[in-house]
Amino acid sequence: MPTLEVAAPAVAADILIEAGDWPDEAILRRLVHRAVEATLAALHPDLAPPAEVSLVFTDDAHMRALNRRYRGKDGPTNVLSFPAAPIDRRQLGPLLGDIVLAFQTVAAEATEGRLALNAHATHLIVHSFLHLLGYDHEDDDAAAVMEGLETAILASLGIADPHGAASDGTNAVAKG
Repeated sequence: MPTLEVAAPAVAADILIEAGDWPDEAILRRLVHRAVEATLAALHPDLAPPAEVSLVFTDDAHMRALNRRYRGKDGPTNVLSFPAAPIDRRQLGPLLGDIVLAFQTVAAEATEGRLALNAHATHLIVHSFLHLLGYDHEDDDAAAVMEGLETAILASLGIADPHGAASDGTNAVAKG
């Protein structure tokens, strides 16, 4: 009888719940897996297998310290991305980098935007994973590309366009 070969995931995700009232690890693991796999399906990047990303789910206090140390901004933000090495989209190394999310800020943005916490967190993971893959939003052209990718990737997951205005004029654009 032939054996079936199961492909290893293109990117392994290490998850640490450090602080905050995040859902349990099994829920976060599924959420991260879906976000990463949908991003990879949309982009087909050339990864050095097995590639790895780590995600830290923390609180605003820790995020504030990271934001101050690495960006010179004294306050929390929703998400930060830390690429492991200089990014060359033609050949990404096995260690892609770290993503850190702050619970209170993410939860407040979800409430304000009338979004499910998991949907907003998924958007932020996709957003940050795109940063680790070499995308940015430093100018209007780059922002348009990145936002278009986010919209398409999230649509593939059944999540509404995070860049479109809600009925009250708010939106859920990632800050990090």
